[in-house]
Amino acid sequence: MERESEKAKPHLIFAYGTLKRGFPNHYLMEELRSKDDAVLLGSYVTNEPYPLVCGPHGIPYLIKLPGSGHRVKGEVYAVSEEAVVVLDEFEGVSAGYYERLAVTAAEEEGGGKVEAEAYWGHRRFGEVLWKMKGEVGLREYGEKEAREYVRKEDRSGGRNTILDLVP
Repeated sequence: MERESEKAKPHLIFAYGTLKRGFPNHYLMEELRSKDDAVLLGSYVTNEPYPLVCGPHGIPYLIKLPGSGHRVKGEVYAVSEEAVVVLDEFEGVSAGYYERLAVTAAEEEGGGKVEAEAYWGHRRFGEVLWKMKGEVGLREYGEKEAREYVRKEDRSGGRNTILDLVP
């Protein structure tokens, strides 16, 4: 049965990095929540293991290589169509930084599974980044990783971005 707060929020988004509660870009989720464009459903973990690594500027990337890495912890939000547009723009989907693709996640408490979408590191560089990190990933983006994060407005002129890894 659909919860009242989930009506008109047809997308489920699995947030695993800076958009989570307590992290540098969570303000965006709070803005969406204040406009009734997002509802936090709770803490989840990916059903399958995937690589989660930090790239340049401490930016976290989930990489679509099922069976590698760990089951990754995050949060699932029900969001509106309008919120997806905002999130796609924020995550740089059209610029090729991330791809919004399906992921299956299970509730940390209770184990119920959902089909959601996550912002995956773009396939053009994902596997390259995973290899650069020695194929060692994180179970969760945490406080230690967040200390390395550089906000967009504080990054130097677009140089040293993840897209520098690919021709």
